[in-house]
Amino acid sequence: MSFRPRGARSLAFKAAAAVALVLPLLVTVAPAAESFAMRPLISDWKYLGNDGTPPSQADCNAVSRRCFAPGPMANSYNYAGLHASGNQGQGTTIAVVDSFGASTIRQDLGVFNTAFGLPHLCGESGPSNPSANCGSNVSPRFDIVCVQGCPAPTPPPPNNGTGQEYHNLWDREVALDVEWAHATAPLANIMLVTTPTAETLGVQGLQQMMNAEDSLIRNHKVDVISQSFGTGEGAFNNGLAALNQLRRAFIDAKANDVTVFASSGDGGSTNSYKTPVKNSRNIPYPSVGWPASDPLVSSVGGTYLCTNAVTGFGVDNVSPPVNCQVTPADREPAWIPSGGGYSIYFTRPSYQNVLPPGSTYVGSSPGAPGPNSNMRGVPDIAYQASSRTGVLTYLSEPDFRGETAGGLNCPSGQPCSTGWYVVGGTSASAPQWAGLTAIADQMAGRDLGFINPALYQLADNPSTYAADFYDPYQNCNQTTDIPGWCASTGWDAVTGLGTPNAAALIPDLIAATT
Repeated sequence: MSFRPRGARSLAFKAAAAVALVLPLLVTVAPAAESFAMRPLISDWKYLGNDGTPPSQADCNAVSRRCFAPGPMANSYNYAGLHASGNQGQGTTIAVVDSFGASTIRQDLGVFNTAFGLPHLCGESGPSNPSANCGSNVSPRFDIVCVQGCPAPTPPPPNNGTGQEYHNLWDREVALDVEWAHATAPLANIMLVTTPTAETLGVQGLQQMMNAEDSLIRNHKVDVISQSFGTGEGAFNNGLAALNQLRRAFIDAKANDVTVFASSGDGGSTNSYKTPVKNSRNIPYPSVGWPASDPLVSSVGGTYLCTNAVTGFGVDNVSPPVNCQVTPADREPAWIPSGGGYSIYFTRPSYQNVLPPGSTYVGSSPGAPGPNSNMRGVPDIAYQASSRTGVLTYLSEPDFRGETAGGLNCPSGQPCSTGWYVVGGTSASAPQWAGLTAIADQMAGRDLGFINPALYQLADNPSTYAADFYDPYQNCNQTTDIPGWCASTGWDAVTGLGTPNAAALIPDLIAATT
């Protein structure tokens, strides 16, 4: 990879044999208890109240969860020392891409930063649209970029439409992405990129997102991109031809040394068709979603994080949730709804040809259309994703009756918009990996760009694999009657290569990309 100084950026895998291999690795069990929703990729959350300060671990334990604040999360993934030595992503820009945006995200970010003692960013006040952006010479800053306008979050009238166009349903996604990209790389610039059409409404919405990303890439405005959205590959009626129209941004990202992450999804091996929109069907074979399946994207799966949520150190198999109590000494069992499997469109990329010992790569999915042999495996890597071991996020949203709370309802039906949430989904995984990569870019003095070959190269060396990654090996990702895949040692179709030991991985990743 060519060296690019920081200043050069203005912001700086035969059918029968395959089936024989598949059967031992597929699992058919009762569906997971956790609910999931693919779009946006926040699968589960719990409202914890609004008393002005973040909830305590006792508050979280009382609802069968443990909650992670930025400090314990930094210890859990071993990047607190990087922060302390001055490596916080300064001079880099992370773009998070979400439909619609959120009308209170600037102020919510400010509350989050104050609560946890994080650096404040220029742009934490004013309207949550581009009008309150700071000058390009100011850093660190929080910018909002609206593609074709910034629509208001007001939902349509009751019973009108499919519900997927409810702009406000993306607010929690926006808060999660922005706050946790920042918490991971506190001095990086954060850019929220919004579009006025949800990708749930079809290829049109995805095209807008990809056009926005490509413009930022070609104009050297971003260094890392996090995508917390996805659509099952089988939902693209025109197949690979449709994806080839969309993925120009990823081709340009590779050419411009921009790293692109995508959440692998929160339905395990199950994804749905887009149509009919009001009563869509599940794709009837184990499937994956795009853009996570794209070979030019780093796909991020999920785990339960069973470290001590107060300190971030050690393994706590006493505190809730049950998922940590039944896996003694395992700091990160695979998250059951973690999206993963094999593409039906993209063949096995060369960087996946050599995998660590114990890996369970199969390359095909029973019942899937052809070629269905030696296909791209998803995901590449993983990070904490379950809301049962989730991250704390702050969100305020006005009630659309003109009040200060009630714009979103909790499962009880009671309004609970404003306050603290513990949030899960691979939506939480991708922006934190983006933050770690921003730190790596800053430490290297250049953009690492397309990191997948380097990740697999490091995993192919037993010494660096053991030092740089935690390798989840428990749980399977079946969430419906569609068979799922099981975690294993080495690479697997639930957590990929595993989760990062950032202080060890980042220097090795820098060396592997030179």
